Amino acid sequence: MSTQAPTATAANPTHRLTRKQRKAIVAGTIGNTVEWVDWALYSIFAKIIADEFFPSGNGAASLLSTLAVFAVGFVMRPVGAAVLGVYADRRGRKKGMTLTVGLMAGAAFVIALTPSYEAIGVLAPLVLLLARLVQGFSAGGEFGSSSAFLVESAATGRRAFAGSWQQVSVAGGVLIASLLGTVTTSFLSDANLHAWGWRAAFVIGGLLGLVGLWLRVSVEDTDSFTRAKGAGRTRSNPLKAMFVEHPGAALRVAGITIAGTLTYYIWVNYLPTYANLTTGIPLSRALLSQTLCLVVFVVLLPFAGLLSDRLGRRPTMAVFAGGFALLAWPLLHLLGDSFLSLFLVQLTGMLLILGYSANCAVIMAEQFPAELRATGIALPYALAVALFGGTAPYLTTWLHESGHGGLLWLYVSAASLISLAVYLTMPETKNKEFR
Repeated sequence: MSTQAPTATAANPTHRLTRKQRKAIVAGTIGNTVEWVDWALYSIFAKIIADEFFPSGNGAASLLSTLAVFAVGFVMRPVGAAVLGVYADRRGRKKGMTLTVGLMAGAAFVIALTPSYEAIGVLAPLVLLLARLVQGFSAGGEFGSSSAFLVESAATGRRAFAGSWQQVSVAGGVLIASLLGTVTTSFLSDANLHAWGWRAAFVIGGLLGLVGLWLRVSVEDTDSFTRAKGAGRTRSNPLKAMFVEHPGAALRVAGITIAGTLTYYIWVNYLPTYANLTTGIPLSRALLSQTLCLVVFVVLLPFAGLLSDRLGRRPTMAVFAGGFALLAWPLLHLLGDSFLSLFLVQLTGMLLILGYSANCAVIMAEQFPAELRATGIALPYALAVALFGGTAPYLTTWLHESGHGGLLWLYVSAASLISLAVYLTMPETKNKEFR
């Protein structure tokens, strides 16, 4: 009799998704995609929102004010992570995800319908701020709930593949938002774009959010949560349990996130606006570059997840962080006013980010048991995102406006080295027992 371990084949049940698992992944992915459309539209239309919601006369100051509201939205992400993560661990992933998508869609409609500064004065930026706070609260709980849901819905040997769809859905949401931005900036006059075009994009985003709400209502909760609840393992205070019983895992999640969120928000979300500001490339061409790169990124993400399931979490994430530590300086210095230079810089960065995005959901989920998994993922992740992701567009613009734009590469490289140290020293969890 052979003593060899079973190989990973299509017939191996640990590497084969059932019909129920495939349905859950599809539903979770589509629901998450439409929610992130609403979140991404703000950064895509940042310059236009600056003109509409803040006093005219100083374009740079208005843009910085708009980006400050963007950053403040991230302040609510840890609050949402703590509240909604606990809710998802106590009441279920399905209920947590239904609540987050409803909040996100509602705030998108509010932004779309709020009159400009010229019409209602200071109330305009105040309403904008409140809407972004709600969206930040929603986004804070979304990552933990959706990551736990997708990874818990997977076969054992396909956890990274399933988890990668969380980031497929995020990038897919940014892609749809980018397409909306590309279409509106390419086919509408500047006057119509400011008058109603950007608002139409937010209305579409809100309507898509209602589609996500319907999908999430129709899906079943995960077996992992159901078993934990049936066995009486659910905690009355998952937040306290995370800090007391799993402090090392919580710190690890934050360290894993630092480089990933910084590079993601610079390369995937903000680079078109930054390139337009620093090189003068038209925003429509910059958004076209972003759209094309996102198509490649979204297509390759599940394959990067399969690679992680085969090779492990540590090596695939180390390639990402080490690559940015080495290439941040040449990439940012190659950024020019031509479409080709922007496309190559953005595509190279996104290919590196595959190593992070394919792994982040699964490796965070593998740190915690089911009864506090959503909270354990959500809060440390949200804190790191608030500190390093939410401030990235503001800091990037501020460095340029203050004449220190050449130092941005140093910030990216330093963050990458910090996360690289975490990746190289963390335990490999590819074959960890999962409950």
